[in-house]
Amino acid sequence: MSLNEATLRDALRSVNDPEIGKDLVTLNMVGAIAIDGDSVSVVIDLTTPACPLKGKIQGDVTEALQNVGAGEVSIEWGVQMAGQMNGQTSLLPNVKYVIAVGAGKGGVGKSTIAVNLAAGLVRSGAKVGLLDADIYGPSIPTMLGITAKPQAGADRKIIPIQAHGMKVMSMGSFVEADAALVWRGPMLNNSLKQFFGDVRWGDLDYLVIDLPPGTGDVPLSVAQLVTVGAAVIVTTPQDVAVADVVRAKTMFDTLKIPVAGLIENMAGFVPEGGGESIPLFGSGGGAKAAEKLDVPLLGSLPIDARLSVQGDEGTPMVLADPDSDLALSLLALAQNIAGRLSVLALGRAANSQAGGIQVERS
Repeated sequence: MSLNEATLRDALRSVNDPEIGKDLVTLNMVGAIAIDGDSVSVVIDLTTPACPLKGKIQGDVTEALQNVGAGEVSIEWGVQMAGQMNGQTSLLPNVKYVIAVGAGKGGVGKSTIAVNLAAGLVRSGAKVGLLDADIYGPSIPTMLGITAKPQAGADRKIIPIQAHGMKVMSMGSFVEADAALVWRGPMLNNSLKQFFGDVRWGDLDYLVIDLPPGTGDVPLSVAQLVTVGAAVIVTTPQDVAVADVVRAKTMFDTLKIPVAGLIENMAGFVPEGGGESIPLFGSGGGAKAAEKLDVPLLGSLPIDARLSVQGDEGTPMVLADPDSDLALSLLALAQNIAGRLSVLALGRAANSQAGGIQVERS
């Protein structure tokens, strides 16, 4: 059989993206196709860089092309750019996806999740940046063992600090450890604008933003300055936490930021030496909140002292003990979020012409 591009491209209509359930051609995931005899090379643009089902897509593409006569099949992987809106792509022109990590209240382990999410995406082979947007209470430098101060390049752009394979920026790297910032909203907005536009982030697959807890000026400024591909809400198992999650979800809905799902942290404690998990903070709150808000429960993590120990020592758990059950759970969580981005990207693209976010300050 004589191979041609039309035949091969038509064959790929039988291959679906496992996360989205639509074929690769319809999703514009099939790029250039080259034919040399019976050898075929094809570019597949994934909808999210750390796609957890990349292996399945590779197998399905190979099988589909071989079924129409291809011999050797080689695949070059690319990534689609996330849908952007409001003409704001100039602040982060080379960042494919922005992920915001938030919580309805403090003390739920939000920053720990953000750090390990970013590290998990690094482990998956992605180029990752981490922005500590908790201006008043920055903790990322401590959790990543960062003591250096950021420097400016010849172009006067700030060079982010490299830590554990990711690019990191935090207000905590600019001020003394015991300094207190007493800023009003406009100053917060200006500092965030600098963190986006005046930092040399370069090419990134993901920029993870650790938001301050609760609802306030920072999430609003982030939504107005850049397009956030998805938000993740961190909660704890108590029933009372549901109210906090509802407020956080309402905020993201108001800002037109899609919520990828909830992460339940501190879900039970297993004593040293084993035994049954003890629900120190109750149980089921995360699942109830996810059901109430009609969003996925992305993962449930136990209380584990190693998370805080590694945070104090400056190495994320997902990197410090990569083969441990806890690290593998965190890695799976990162890949689960990456998969959800594939689905949410479609909704973002469909609404990309829907005009800007208009939210008045009180």
